[in-house]
Amino acid sequence: METKETKILLDTNFLLIPAEFRVDIFSELERLMDRKYKLYILDKTITELKNIVRSQKGKSSQAAKIALQLIDNKKLNIINTSSLPSSVDDIILRLVNSEYIVGTQDKLLRKKLKQKNIQLLSLRQKTHLRIIS
Repeated sequence: METKETKILLDTNFLLIPAEFRVDIFSELERLMDRKYKLYILDKTITELKNIVRSQKGKSSQAAKIALQLIDNKKLNIINTSSLPSSVDDIILRLVNSEYIVGTQDKLLRKKLKQKNIQLLSLRQKTHLRIIS
Protein backbone atom coordinates (compact mmCIF):
# COMPACT_ATOMS: atom_id res chain seq x y z
CA MET A 1 0.00 0.00 0.00
CA GLU A 2 1.37 3.41 -0.95
CA THR A 3 1.66 5.91 1.86
CA LYS A 4 0.19 9.32 1.30
CA GLU A 5 2.50 12.25 1.03
CA THR A 6 2.20 14.70 3.87
CA LYS A 7 1.48 18.23 2.73
CA ILE A 8 3.40 20.94 4.56
CA LEU A 9 1.98 24.42 4.14
CA LEU A 10 4.35 27.25 5.04
CA ASP A 11 2.91 30.59 6.14
CA THR A 12 4.54 33.90 5.22
CA ASN A 13 6.10 34.51 8.65
CA PHE A 14 7.52 30.97 8.69
CA LEU A 15 9.45 31.69 5.49
CA LEU A 16 11.14 34.64 7.24
CA ILE A 17 12.80 32.30 9.81
CA PRO A 18 15.93 31.53 7.72
CA ALA A 19 16.85 35.22 7.49
CA GLU A 20 15.69 36.26 10.96
CA PHE A 21 17.08 33.36 13.01
CA ARG A 22 19.64 31.73 10.69
CA VAL A 23 17.75 28.42 10.86
CA ASP A 24 17.69 26.33 7.68
CA ILE A 25 14.03 25.30 7.75
CA PHE A 26 14.52 22.93 4.81
CA SER A 27 17.29 20.83 6.38
CA GLU A 28 15.30 20.91 9.62
CA LEU A 29 12.30 19.45 7.76
CA GLU A 30 14.54 16.71 6.36
CA ARG A 31 15.64 15.93 9.91
CA LEU A 32 12.10 15.91 11.30
CA MET A 33 10.15 14.12 8.62
CA ASP A 34 10.18 10.34 8.59
CA ARG A 35 7.82 10.15 5.63
CA LYS A 36 7.40 11.64 2.17
CA TYR A 37 6.24 15.23 2.09
CA LYS A 38 5.63 18.09 -0.29
CA LEU A 39 6.03 21.77 0.53
CA TYR A 40 3.30 24.25 -0.32
CA ILE A 41 2.68 27.95 -0.04
CA LEU A 42 -0.29 30.08 -1.00
CA ASP A 43 -0.02 32.44 -3.95
CA LYS A 44 -1.00 35.22 -1.53
CA THR A 45 2.14 34.44 0.50
CA ILE A 46 4.26 35.59 -2.44
CA THR A 47 2.15 38.76 -2.63
CA GLU A 48 2.67 39.36 1.10
CA LEU A 49 6.44 38.89 0.79
CA LYS A 50 6.62 41.26 -2.19
CA ASN A 51 4.66 43.84 -0.19
CA ILE A 52 7.17 43.54 2.68
CA VAL A 53 10.05 44.06 0.25
CA ARG A 54 8.31 47.14 -1.17
CA SER A 55 6.98 48.72 2.01
CA GLN A 56 9.58 47.95 4.68
CA LYS A 57 13.24 48.75 5.08
CA GLY A 58 16.26 46.96 6.49
CA LYS A 59 16.04 43.50 8.02
CA SER A 60 12.37 42.87 7.23
CA SER A 61 12.80 43.72 3.57
CA GLN A 62 15.97 41.61 3.38
CA ALA A 63 14.26 38.64 5.09
CA ALA A 64 11.38 38.82 2.61
CA LYS A 65 13.82 38.92 -0.34
CA ILE A 66 15.57 35.81 1.00
CA ALA A 67 12.19 34.08 1.48
CA LEU A 68 11.26 34.82 -2.14
CA GLN A 69 14.61 33.38 -3.30
CA LEU A 70 14.01 30.24 -1.22
CA ILE A 71 10.55 29.77 -2.74
CA ASP A 72 12.19 29.88 -6.15
CA ASN A 73 15.25 27.75 -5.31
CA LYS A 74 13.30 25.06 -3.45
CA LYS A 75 10.56 24.99 -6.11
CA LEU A 76 7.76 25.15 -3.55
CA ASN A 77 4.32 24.17 -4.82
CA ILE A 78 2.05 27.18 -5.06
CA ILE A 79 -1.64 26.85 -4.27
CA ASN A 80 -3.75 29.24 -6.33
CA THR A 81 -6.23 30.98 -4.04
CA SER A 82 -7.33 33.83 -6.30
CA SER A 83 -10.92 32.58 -6.10
CA LEU A 84 -10.84 32.89 -2.29
CA PRO A 85 -11.25 36.54 -1.31
CA SER A 86 -9.92 36.48 2.22
CA SER A 87 -6.79 36.79 4.29
CA VAL A 88 -3.99 34.23 4.14
CA ASP A 89 -4.88 33.02 7.66
CA ASP A 90 -8.55 32.52 6.71
CA ILE A 91 -7.57 30.63 3.58
CA ILE A 92 -5.19 28.39 5.55
CA LEU A 93 -7.95 27.62 8.07
CA ARG A 94 -10.38 26.82 5.28
CA LEU A 95 -7.93 24.82 3.19
CA VAL A 96 -6.08 22.53 5.57
CA ASN A 97 -7.17 19.14 6.87
CA SER A 98 -5.46 16.24 8.63
CA GLU A 99 -3.22 15.65 5.58
CA TYR A 100 -1.44 18.93 6.30
CA ILE A 101 1.19 20.17 8.69
CA VAL A 102 1.24 23.98 8.89
CA GLY A 103 4.36 26.02 9.53
CA THR A 104 3.43 29.34 11.12
CA GLN A 105 4.67 31.66 13.85
CA ASP A 106 1.28 33.38 14.15
CA LYS A 107 -0.07 32.70 17.67
CA LEU A 108 -3.76 33.23 16.87
CA LEU A 109 -3.58 31.08 13.73
CA ARG A 110 -1.75 28.35 15.67
CA LYS A 111 -4.47 28.35 18.31
CA LYS A 112 -7.21 28.00 15.68
CA LEU A 113 -5.30 25.22 13.88
CA LYS A 114 -4.82 23.33 17.15
CA GLN A 115 -8.59 23.46 17.67
CA LYS A 116 -8.94 21.76 14.26
CA ASN A 117 -6.34 19.14 15.33
CA ILE A 118 -3.89 20.23 12.62
CA GLN A 119 -0.23 19.43 13.24
CA LEU A 120 2.04 22.48 13.48
CA LEU A 121 5.65 23.21 12.70
CA SER A 122 7.21 25.46 15.25
CA LEU A 123 10.53 27.17 15.86
CA ARG A 124 11.99 26.16 19.23
CA GLN A 125 14.56 28.25 21.12
CA LYS A 126 15.28 30.07 17.85
CA THR A 127 17.55 27.16 16.86
CA HIS A 128 15.49 24.26 15.51
CA LEU A 129 12.04 23.15 14.36
CA ARG A 130 9.67 20.71 15.95
CA ILE A 131 6.30 19.26 15.06
CA ILE A 132 3.46 19.80 17.49
CA SER A 133 0.59 17.34 17.26
